[in-house]
Amino acid sequence: MTEKEKQQAGELYNGNDKELIADRATAKKLCMEYNAITYNDYQKKERVLDRLLALKGENTWIEANFFCDYGYNIIMGDNFYSNHNLVILDCADVVFGDNVFIGPNCGFYTASHPIDAEQRNSGLEYAKPIKIGSNVWIGGNVCVMPGVTIGDNTVIGGGSVVTKDIPSGVVAAGNPCKVIRPITEEDKMK
Repeated sequence: MTEKEKQQAGELYNGNDKELIADRATAKKLCMEYNAITYNDYQKKERVLDRLLALKGENTWIEANFFCDYGYNIIMGDNFYSNHNLVILDCADVVFGDNVFIGPNCGFYTASHPIDAEQRNSGLEYAKPIKIGSNVWIGGNVCVMPGVTIGDNTVIGGGSVVTKDIPSGVVAAGNPCKVIRPITEEDKMK
């Protein structure tokens, strides 16, 4: 089994493997290219994202700067918007549903390292997928940690560190992020 196959299977793998280093280099070059494109050159931005991401829906917009590890593990649904400084460490799948809005300076981190120092120092790491449902709003400066699922129709408050799954239809915030309350009809602005 190759290191990339181990990575994709959620097993311990060596992140310094030549194939994985080459894949990251390709993604980093595409991120640099994307971030250097003139703001209103929409077609060029779309072409770079098409080369970088596994799949993106209609109306995808990511404000510069954007960084990811591989790109080929990222799926974005329709009407995806991210403000500046999005970081996705996509050593495992990162899947966003439709109508996802992300504030500035947010990170989605599938990558993790063993707690055992000997394993960690040997270069071994592992990754757990992240899934973000549809109609989700994530406030600025939010970190979503490995293995987390956020349900549909949920709002994550700014500055949160999401370490555990968050259900659908709630407002959640904090460090660690916790459900504050359900979203109700009273939340509609009049």
